[in-house]
Amino acid sequence: MNKEIFLVASGDLRIAANQNCWATQDQMEKALAAVLEKFGYSIKRAHAYDPEKKHGFIDSQRMGIEVFKNIDKDAPLIVAESVWQYSHHVLAGLTTHRGPILTLANFSGQWPGLVGLLNLNGSLTKANVKYSSLWSVNFDDEFFLNGIKSWLTNGEIQHPETHVKSFASVKIPAEDEKLGRDFAAKLKEDKAIMGVFDEGCMGMFNAIVPDDLLHATGIFKERLSQSTLYAKMLTVSDSDAENVLSWLLNKGMKFDWGTDDATELTKAQTLTQCKMYIAALRLADEFGCDTIGIQYQQGLKDLVPASDLVEGLLNNQDRPPVFDENGKELYAGEALPHFNEVDECAGIDGLLTYRLWQKLGMPGENTLHDLRWGEDFKSDKVDEFVWVFEISGAAPPAHHIGGYAGSDSIRQPAMFFKFGGGSLRGVAKPGNLVWSRIYVINNELHCDLGVGKAVELPKQETERRWNETNYQWPMMHATLDGVTRDQMMARHKANHIQVVYATNEAAAHKACRIKAAALEELGIKTHFCGKVDVNGTKFN
Repeated sequence: MNKEIFLVASGDLRIAANQNCWATQDQMEKALAAVLEKFGYSIKRAHAYDPEKKHGFIDSQRMGIEVFKNIDKDAPLIVAESVWQYSHHVLAGLTTHRGPILTLANFSGQWPGLVGLLNLNGSLTKANVKYSSLWSVNFDDEFFLNGIKSWLTNGEIQHPETHVKSFASVKIPAEDEKLGRDFAAKLKEDKAIMGVFDEGCMGMFNAIVPDDLLHATGIFKERLSQSTLYAKMLTVSDSDAENVLSWLLNKGMKFDWGTDDATELTKAQTLTQCKMYIAALRLADEFGCDTIGIQYQQGLKDLVPASDLVEGLLNNQDRPPVFDENGKELYAGEALPHFNEVDECAGIDGLLTYRLWQKLGMPGENTLHDLRWGEDFKSDKVDEFVWVFEISGAAPPAHHIGGYAGSDSIRQPAMFFKFGGGSLRGVAKPGNLVWSRIYVINNELHCDLGVGKAVELPKQETERRWNETNYQWPMMHATLDGVTRDQMMARHKANHIQVVYATNEAAAHKACRIKAAALEELGIKTHFCGKVDVNGTKFN
């Protein structure tokens, strides 16, 4: 007789997204059921397909709470994801579930299922919920089969973390440590303000940093409302918006304009985005913010076009000038670091990185990306696993091949963005990187960081990867030194990853060490991942 395993599927809040993605989820669940049957287990779906909604996802926190009332708290439970999902839909139920929990995703770029999985994992980690995690392309590979067997037998999966070294366990060069710690001590002493335009985007519990943990780093939240941003947009003149757009066009940036407001990007949508850009800078100046994050979803998306173009511009030092009502240029010659989707962990990282890189004499533009997907790629220049790092907003043109002239703006998908608005799309230039992620575990701030490269792939492969994911979004082809696909998936506690360029490989390793020391000085427990030259000997 087959033993039963409960299954839940958290989905989007937006019905169009759930409907569009349901077929992929259904296909994934059937493939999973076939594998489990071979092990003598059957799936018991804890919530049925809804013929009126035309999908079978948990689509609200209330629905999730009600669904979990009918699940045996001691039973094994799989949270299966092949789509972007709102973690808070299932978080309440998972916090009180006693049986073994497995979060599971299909390793595909089609819908952001891996992104949803990693957000859920980060949220469960922050909430101190014990879980195991697995992912697979077809659910027939040895890694997956060994993992599912372990979970069915032992109730857990242990992923080795041999690629991780804690800062406390290594000795970096004294000059690097001093530089990093001195920089952070000054940041903590001077203090900084993080402007938060509404907190908790799209169920990202992991992206909210408790105030007491944030205060210990010297950063304090200024809680702002997106309604304030909208109100400020209404005060921006048409001529000011036209000036921003003219500046971008003169830089060679392209806009994929059409005339159908419902399905195409229009010039009017872009001009509204230019007003948001101006309004954001004016409000940031008014409240003395050093970094800001706009939620956009939910709330603002029901009023105006997307914030994505705005976010990319804010993260670039070379950007359209903005003046206050008295004619003073705001943040002249500087970026205003913006953290996409009000991910406060990325906000800490973005501000620290921007300022530290400037101190080190390197361009400070940085961004988060979704850890979206990836595949092995082999050419005369590349022969390894290449990630697709891809985010709707926040990527600065300085990261793109050709800068502004190599960037364009394409309408965001209508199923997510009713009022349209364009992205700031480009392909990241090849170069050396430092990557990182701040996260919360055991009510403490931690950070994983390492080095890698943005690589250039043939145009045909770039187009294929865009078509496999989101064609509208900026993309980085990334490799991570000494970190495999499965090590990254197992260890990473967020849907987002922070990236910044370094001038060369030696500079990337040195900056990684200095940044680690700075993070430690802020009270953030830091871990080197992969092949980082922690001793400073490799490039001497």
